[in-house]
Amino acid sequence: MAVYEEDLDEAIETVRAWIAEAKSILVLTGAGISTDSGIPDFRGPKGLWTKNPKAERMATLDHYMSSGEVRERSWKNRADAGYAEREPNAGHHALADLEKTGRLHTLITQNVDGLHLRAGTSAERLVEIHGNVREVVCMDCGERAAMERALARVRAGEADPPCRSCGGILKSATISFGQGLVRDDLQRSEEAAQGCDLLLAIGSTLGVFPIANVVPVAKSQGSRIVILNAEATEMDALGDVVIRGSISDVLPRLTSGTA
Repeated sequence: MAVYEEDLDEAIETVRAWIAEAKSILVLTGAGISTDSGIPDFRGPKGLWTKNPKAERMATLDHYMSSGEVRERSWKNRADAGYAEREPNAGHHALADLEKTGRLHTLITQNVDGLHLRAGTSAERLVEIHGNVREVVCMDCGERAAMERALARVRAGEADPPCRSCGGILKSATISFGQGLVRDDLQRSEEAAQGCDLLLAIGSTLGVFPIANVVPVAKSQGSRIVILNAEATEMDALGDVVIRGSISDVLPRLTSGTA
């Protein structure tokens, strides 16, 4: 493993060469790729849960389902967050450009913000492993609707808007703690890890399982592993190249000119 923090030129040239010769690239992104779009991460030094540990309760299914107070706080935070106003940054656009080279097989994101899609990544290549904030789902009847429709009700005075079809509890179409991941998404991710020849892990602490397992799976199949994150990750030891720096600065340098 080689860790690069200051002198990046050698690392960038090495990774650019790997990208240029790769036939099947798997990318895994975490919260760190979206911080330059104004969306805070969760566990970093300035992360949402680091600064306010109680906020994690809103992302835990049991707490959300059993407490009207938690749901009301969650809806208020969602209405104030302004996800729809956030724009993709240079890191998101770099991965959309990488797809155009024909080498990107799958992009798995732990993020729910939808910025990869807005940057131009195709839905066919994208696995939103933790769901998305574009929709709400009724936890009773399963009906889905646009998030903006629910947020309009919150802004109009409904602190905890129920499902209009059955009166059940509405929740963002994200995967909360205590909630199972989508089986098809896990299978796609596993197959992509088994078949890739280069894995780029970007902006993730690589400590959230089971999706972090794609890194050791890819490594066991002989894939090269590149880790780019602002801080150390739990799997730096598996990286062939580990770069610590600004994702929106470094990632475009890694992908540019690799067509």
